[in-house]
Amino acid sequence: MVVGTAGVEHRVFRDLPQLLRRGDLLVLNETRVIAARIFGTRVGREGTGGRVELLLLHPAESMRYDAAATRWIALARPARRLRVGERIAFEGFGSARVERELDGGMREVSFALDRPFEAFLAGAGRLPLPPYIKNDSDEAQARYQTVFARTPGSVAAPTASLHFTPEVLEGLASAGIEIVRLTLDVGIGTFRPMQSERIDEHVMHAERFHIPQATAEAVMQARREGRRVVAAGTTVVRALEGSALADGRVQPGEQQTGIFIAPGFQFQAVDAMITNFHLPRSTLLVLVSAFAGRERIARAYRTAVRERYRFFSFGDAMLLTRDS
Repeated sequence: MVVGTAGVEHRVFRDLPQLLRRGDLLVLNETRVIAARIFGTRVGREGTGGRVELLLLHPAESMRYDAAATRWIALARPARRLRVGERIAFEGFGSARVERELDGGMREVSFALDRPFEAFLAGAGRLPLPPYIKNDSDEAQARYQTVFARTPGSVAAPTASLHFTPEVLEGLASAGIEIVRLTLDVGIGTFRPMQSERIDEHVMHAERFHIPQATAEAVMQARREGRRVVAAGTTVVRALEGSALADGRVQPGEQQTGIFIAPGFQFQAVDAMITNFHLPRSTLLVLVSAFAGRERIARAYRTAVRERYRFFSFGDAMLLTRDS
């Protein structure tokens, strides 16, 4: 779906090279989803307990993925049974110990593994598909990774980028679309539903991103020349706008952002974006409403429901221009 100021147009994703303009700068997120969902058995003071699930978010000492890290922050289920000192056994791989209890069902855990961490994830972990996707087959796991995924660290896919194929990327290059890349490691802040009744009461978790020097220069050059900066997904929007928040300039390097983009936000870097259709009460729906205008997004979603568009991670995409 193409949502512009003049209304809605129905197209397919392979038309993207014709929908963008020659000279547009398309920014991709090349993060790679890790097999962060692992299952084990609780070993409590009274012996072996039930099944435990950990969703590894990031190393305890850093927001950056590090296969050498032994202490991690994880979202635990059931958290109420995982107290400090409890152990979790992973059959054939080793164990973990709960070191700290954190808010929101999160725990700091330390691993004592019998093999390298990446081999542990490959053998015991699964890509953390969203809970509304009931199919956890190997095919679904393979689909939950973009064709340009390179840098490991995300616990969720930048789903708007799942639509890209090598053929679409070739078509974009042939059509005169400039393509650059950055990395934002998608964390719990992106996909966790809002619990507060008021938007301004919601607090985002920070996410790490890295903008290469060449990408920062390309964005600023496009801004100076009046060419559009097109973000492939809300993660790219968060990275570019989080970097530009201080003085309007996109800065290169590794940074963190806890930016919550809501109506009233003053966009500094992005002119158009590609995104999927999002869940109600999600920060992503708030972001696209801030970007394109609440009423315009509401009309687009009503049209999508009527026309039977597919929603969420494996659903359809929309191309949005910024609300003037």
